[in-house]
Amino acid sequence: MRIRISHETVYHYDVPPTGVTQLLQLTPRNHDGQYVLNWRIDLSEDCLLHQHEDAFGNITHSFSAEGPFDALSVTVAGEVDTHDTHSVVSGALERFPASLFLRVTALTRADAAIADFAQNTRAAAGSDRLVLLHALLKALYLEIKFDTDPTHVATTAAEAFALRRGVCQDLTHIFIAAARQLGIPARYIGGHFHRADGVTAQEAGHAWAEAYVENLGWVGFDPTNGIGTTEAHVRVAVGLDYLGAAPVRGTRYGGSGETLQVAVHVKQAHRQMQN
Repeated sequence: MRIRISHETVYHYDVPPTGVTQLLQLTPRNHDGQYVLNWRIDLSEDCLLHQHEDAFGNITHSFSAEGPFDALSVTVAGEVDTHDTHSVVSGALERFPASLFLRVTALTRADAAIADFAQNTRAAAGSDRLVLLHALLKALYLEIKFDTDPTHVATTAAEAFALRRGVCQDLTHIFIAAARQLGIPARYIGGHFHRADGVTAQEAGHAWAEAYVENLGWVGFDPTNGIGTTEAHVRVAVGLDYLGAAPVRGTRYGGSGETLQVAVHVKQAHRQMQN
């Protein structure tokens, strides 16, 4: 599948800031089943854009824009070729042993309710890790309702699980918390998802989890859609939780009255045939 993606973040200010510094994790990289054909970042302000790699190997960009300005936009766009790998991630840059992703964070801490949920799932599914992870995926998909209203970026896995509602970030945090509770390394993936229902306009990027299975490697699980990852998923950033894979983070100097608008479009691009 060839997927065309655009992701625009626009800030408006009632009182213009004197400057803004931001860190972007918006650029995918190549691995088996994913090849970036073209990708670009455009800023509305004239400033230098610096490219780096973080500790996990995510491609990051940083910039500092001097104000004052009433609005600031960050736009990324490009095309990615994807192929079905049966949810197995291979050929990706791996800088740490899988055991690092057993580390608990504030957003992925399992409370008693999540611990019971995880143990009950294992009791029903058995000890085979891949079977257990698919059972966990199915159970979460049935248990948690997708709802954009009750949660926010700082909502923890325990809070979302208690609500039985949340967005893809919340379901991913719950999956990770439950997997780690069972001793299975799991990590947060930020990226994009091409919907099969024809809807191309989205309010944000997508998120899912990867869990480590011996003799197989990292395997992708999308609890929001109740499926393993497919060629419809474009992988961008990896982290212990959302904070490690957040698409945009930054600081504003001065100013006030900031409002944010995000517009994401993900659609299938037609391949050009050559004679």
